[in-house]
Amino acid sequence: MKKLFSTKYSDTSISLSLLVLRISLGAMMLPHGYQKLMKFASSSGKFPDPFHIGSTASMALTIFAEFFCAAFIIMGLLTRLASIPLIIAMAVAVFYSHHGQVFGEGEHAALYLAGFISILLAGPGKYSLDKLIGK
Repeated sequence: MKKLFSTKYSDTSISLSLLVLRISLGAMMLPHGYQKLMKFASSSGKFPDPFHIGSTASMALTIFAEFFCAAFIIMGLLTRLASIPLIIAMAVAVFYSHHGQVFGEGEHAALYLAGFISILLAGPGKYSLDKLIGK
């Protein structure tokens, strides 16, 4: 009980927290990317195009972020680099698709955005492939 009210922390607890954050955010993001990947042929023509690069390219970049970068984050591989496409995708979801409604329809995307920004700033922690390979 004494530990519960303590303000002290350890490197192990921080790294364990980052592991939980990485796995939970990545695992919750993967199904979104997988769903888009399975519907790529039928949905790519009508996908939103906020950067004016074409609907197909926009959907392909979103799939890359939501599926492949989420998998990298789960593994802790190129974690900071992999978080950047996810931050962009979630920022587009919040501010373009949900018109900046952080406390309304865009709440889930805003939570993902905050989590991926936290991962970018904090890094993967010591329980990651990045740490294992020395990046």
